[in-house]
Amino acid sequence: QVQLVESGGGLVQAGASLRLSCAASGLPLRLFHLDWFRQAPGKEREFVAGITFRGATTSYSESVKGRFTVSRDNEKNMAYLQMDSLKPEDTAVYMCAVKSPVRGQYEYWGQGTQVTVSS
Repeated sequence: QVQLVESGGGLVQAGASLRLSCAASGLPLRLFHLDWFRQAPGKEREFVAGITFRGATTSYSESVKGRFTVSRDNEKNMAYLQMDSLKPEDTAVYMCAVKSPVRGQYEYWGQGTQVTVSS
């Protein structure tokens, strides 16, 4: 049974940092690209950051570039999203998803973890 489980969310003040984790089980994470998404109430889900299956390439949305850092540890089957200088507009449910490099489509999604940033 494949599972992606996010953790590390919480309530913080603007300017604070959080580190989200995505724990994969039931699949070898090293074979998949991994992306982070977020969805705020009443808004569409949006791409936040991504990292290729070997970790060689990362990408970020313009809204988080320079503040967020995506990383992964394939030995531990884990991925991370370090979020610094948080802003109230970063408030959302954050979720990880894995994509097959071959098929190019998202295969599995996590349930998400809530991040709330107060002003």
